[in-house]
Amino acid sequence: MQTNPHQARIAQIEEFINDVLKEDLRQLDQCLQQFNEEIMEYVQLKNTLETFQSNMKDGYKTQVNIGSNMFMQAKVKSDQMDKIMVNIGKDIYLSMSMKEAQQFSDVRVKILTKQADIVREESVKKRAQIKMALLAISEREKLLMDEQEEARRA
Repeated sequence: MQTNPHQARIAQIEEFINDVLKEDLRQLDQCLQQFNEEIMEYVQLKNTLETFQSNMKDGYKTQVNIGSNMFMQAKVKSDQMDKIMVNIGKDIYLSMSMKEAQQFSDVRVKILTKQADIVREESVKKRAQIKMALLAISEREKLLMDEQEEARRA
């Protein structure tokens, strides 16, 4: 039996959707998830710093892991809270004041949000490409059905 050109084209489009477009979409979604996680980390950093500044002017008590899940009580005095170490990326830490860390957090959130918006736009484009490809399949299937109907009549 001879393969119909419409059937062959439908198979090509389906293969393109599954192998290329859906894989691209999966990668974009992964990238977007990473951006969102980073944004949440910086927002959490900023909220924590604001909490320290507004509620813990005299310092605070905490428990510190000293190894092997053994904890020790510690007190951090307010004069020890003037500098913190912030991961600025690639596991590189920089000593910053609370205010600098908040500003850094704000800037990182803005940058990451813009990058996430670009990825989100690409994701929307990929979804539109998938819909267009599915429409193309639908049209091919209609042509195929019309041809089969004409062949039955003949």
